[in-house]
Amino acid sequence: MTELVIRPLTAGETPLFASLPDPGIIGRALLGDAYGMIADGGQYRPDWTWVALRNGIVVARAAWWARPEDDQPLALDWFDFTDGEAAVQLLRAAPFHAEYSLLLPPGRRDKPDVRAAAEARMAAAEAAGLRKLVERYRYTWTSDCPLPERTGRLEYRPEPDDNAIRGVVRRIQEGSLDAHDLHDIAQYGRDGAVEELLGLLTSATSPRDWWRVAYTRAGEPAGLHVPAHNSAGSCIGFIGVLPEQRGHGYAYDLLIECTQDLVARGATRIVAATDQGNFPMAAHFATAGYPVSEERVDFV
Repeated sequence: MTELVIRPLTAGETPLFASLPDPGIIGRALLGDAYGMIADGGQYRPDWTWVALRNGIVVARAAWWARPEDDQPLALDWFDFTDGEAAVQLLRAAPFHAEYSLLLPPGRRDKPDVRAAAEARMAAAEAAGLRKLVERYRYTWTSDCPLPERTGRLEYRPEPDDNAIRGVVRRIQEGSLDAHDLHDIAQYGRDGAVEELLGLLTSATSPRDWWRVAYTRAGEPAGLHVPAHNSAGSCIGFIGVLPEQRGHGYAYDLLIECTQDLVARGATRIVAATDQGNFPMAAHFATAGYPVSEERVDFV
């Protein structure tokens, strides 16, 4: 077999990256995204974009993403191939360690071509050393969907004290069903997991003063919701209920309030996500009229 060449791109090689045949049934293509380098108005750096070539033909490609101020990638966004072994070698050769989210259409197990493509991606990712963390639902609410009405059960107040927010988040993570919370607690400890989440939330382009702590009518803290805006648009940044307030369906109240806040600020499209195993939260999204737009498999 012809020797495999694995290397990063150089400036101007976007057409080489795009030359890999891609049926567009899984991955970034589902979002309508096109790869683009920062110099051309895109989001990707050439030195963080790698290809594997045989006879000058791209047989595998990968592109890592980060914010402009970051010195290490935060996510593996693109991972596509026509040669599975080449794809494994590419991921092993590239000097990056970041989470990979494989985007899939709803009902992907019922579509043979999608299922086969997804299984190939997952097998290559795991062979390269990534570990499957969780399967998630991604939701997209649009202005064509009904706007759910507020329940009126909770009061929402801004909390400018970052330490107070840290305390609320730390409590919310106790007994969390979220796989990323559990992963971060195991890897960084409880305080470190709080900082990981707050770092993610503060990286949004929306202001910190959008955040709201929720209180019961008796004045007891109940949870936190963070409406947000990032590079993809408006999103449900975070929803969490304190342990002693669970069992009352308050996550639904927080979701509605977060949605209403974003719509009041002009949002006509809102994305959100939850773990597929988090049955209560998935039920709240369904009740609130959030349709599943994609499924996702996260690797760390």
